[in-house]
Amino acid sequence: MPGRLEGRAALVTGASRGIGRAIARALAREGASVGLAARSADDLRALAGEIGPRALEIPCDVRRNEDAAAAVRAAVARFGALHVLVNNAGIACSGRLEEVTLEAWDEAFAVNLRGVFLMTRAAVPELRRAGGGHVVNLSSVAGLVANPGLSAYNATKFGLMGFTEALMLELRHDRIHVSAICPGSTDTHFGGRAPSGREGALTAEDVAESVLHVLTAPPGALISQVHLRPLIPPRR
Repeated sequence: MPGRLEGRAALVTGASRGIGRAIARALAREGASVGLAARSADDLRALAGEIGPRALEIPCDVRRNEDAAAAVRAAVARFGALHVLVNNAGIACSGRLEEVTLEAWDEAFAVNLRGVFLMTRAAVPELRRAGGGHVVNLSSVAGLVANPGLSAYNATKFGLMGFTEALMLELRHDRIHVSAICPGSTDTHFGGRAPSGREGALTAEDVAESVLHVLTAPPGALISQVHLRPLIPPRR
C-alpha cells in the first residue's frame, strides 16, 4: 500500500537527532522523499543510510542565509519539487535574567527565530510552484506559557508563535498550510540531556506522529496549532 505522503518532498531542519530525526523517519515511512538538514554531517550520513534512497543529507546551518537557500535548492534539485518544510532546528537557553549571557541570548534568537525566517523565506516560492504545501514550525508549550528561568527561550518561542500565525494568514490563499506544533516535556537530547525513558514525558515519536497528523489532514482543513502534552505528567 502506498504511504500517505507518497509523491511528496519534504525538508526537515535539525534532522540529525531527537524530534527532527523521528520526524524524518516518519515522513519517509509514509512515502515522502526527505531532505535532512542539520549541522552534523556524520549524524546526517547515518540517518540517510538508515532511511535509504528517499533521503538526501544536506549539511546546513539555518542561521546562515546562504545555507538556507542552498538547502532548498538542493532538495528541489534532487526531488523535483518541495511540498513540506518542517522547521525543527532549535536550541535551549535557560537561566535567570542575570545568568543569561548576551551571546546565549543572541544564539537562541539566531537559531530559533532567524533560522525559521530564513528557511521559510527560501522555501515558500517553491511551495507556491508546487501548487501549495505545508510549513510546520516546531514551537513549544514554552511558546504558550512563561516559565521562570526560561525568559530567553520563552521569548524565542512566543515570537515563533506570532510569526507562525501571521504567516498562516499571509499564505493560506496560496494553499500553503502553516502550523505550529507545541510539545511539552519531551524525552530527547534537547538541552544537553540524554533520553532516559522517564515517565511523564513525550517521546520524539509522539511529536512526529503529530506532524503526520497535520500533514495528512483533509486538504481543505487548516490545523493551525497542535498543543501536545504528556497524558500523565509527574506529580508535583
